[in-house]
Amino acid sequence: MKNKIQSIIDNTKFKYEYKDGKFIFLEFDEDIVSDSLDKIKTFFKKYVWLYELLIYIIAPLYPSRYYYLRKILKETKNSDKIVVNLGSGYTDLREDIINVDLIPYNPVNVVCDITNLPFKDNSVDQIINIAVLEHVPNPQAVIAEIHRVLKPGGKLLCEIPFMQAFHASPYDFQRYTYEGIKVQFKEFNNLKIHSISPTGGMLWPLQEWFVMLFSFGIRPLHNILLIIVMCLTFPIKFLDVILQYHPLSKNIASAFIFECEK
Repeated sequence: MKNKIQSIIDNTKFKYEYKDGKFIFLEFDEDIVSDSLDKIKTFFKKYVWLYELLIYIIAPLYPSRYYYLRKILKETKNSDKIVVNLGSGYTDLREDIINVDLIPYNPVNVVCDITNLPFKDNSVDQIINIAVLEHVPNPQAVIAEIHRVLKPGGKLLCEIPFMQAFHASPYDFQRYTYEGIKVQFKEFNNLKIHSISPTGGMLWPLQEWFVMLFSFGIRPLHNILLIIVMCLTFPIKFLDVILQYHPLSKNIASAFIFECEK
């Protein structure tokens, strides 16, 4: 893995420290994780299998992303392709995939600012970018960097939120419509957009509304009630086994996942 990462780093522009198996281009500031609910999530992210199970079961989104992730993992398996999980967080999809994030979670290989990737032009075959762009203040810069580092014909799998409540990890800045994605990714080819969880688009804000109403502005009570309400209402999201394929699901989709190429 170390040699693979070194082969795509642009050493003419970037300096780094190699520490604990990570290429560090930026020191992590723990103070950026300031939201109390996000601190709870950050704690559970240390136990990946448990956090992933909780997200799969009680999160208000129907987990459609796993179908598309499995597809990419199958297509790139046992190949010499350079695959980057950009904004990987705690996830470790496969041992030969390069994990890049601002926060040095255990699986992360490269710690950097994703608006200024330390990789050479035209050096990456596949980028995975799941639920990240809402958390950066300048998504256009990230999109431009993705386009720059992808090889001609290189592919992107990206998930972006639409009808979702605020969720700091550690920040949350914007949402995207179906038509907005077309504009933001106009430099890419063969754009295929899929709706995710229209029921989740209703359920998540409704959960937040209910908890806001009955927590009376008390933040710790809000966090406790939200977990309880999520546990009680999550089965509703499984209506999306069918509803996410409705032709109008894009109007209230919780998120969009899409494929495109350079």
